[in-house]
Amino acid sequence: MNVKRHGLAIGLERTGQKFFLSLRVNGKLTHEDYQSLVPMLESAMEGIEDPEIDVFLDARELEGWEARAAWDDLKLGVKHGREFRRVAILGNSRWQELAAKMGSWFIGGEARYFEDEAEAMAWLESSP
Repeated sequence: MNVKRHGLAIGLERTGQKFFLSLRVNGKLTHEDYQSLVPMLESAMEGIEDPEIDVFLDARELEGWEARAAWDDLKLGVKHGREFRRVAILGNSRWQELAAKMGSWFIGGEARYFEDEAEAMAWLESSP
């Protein structure tokens, strides 16, 4: 029997109007994942004028998105894209690198692909 693993670990920290969102994904992102993530993020940002969000996405075990989850991701980008300052995608495949480049089209900030976690974190912590 072949068992499909799935999991989403979410971390969210706030300092003033700056947010640090960390995500670690196993398997495919689902609509249910976004139903957990989006309300948490929107609740944290409520009442904050001009929030800035840095994201660390550990996608080394990400297998992609279900169709409905891809739509959820696009809606999140359209609604809050200007609030994303930097998105660091830690991965291990060419399609993830391409996804990082395309992600920059939908956010106000910048998305970059990394294969080294320390480099990704250093980039997120550096000034723009």
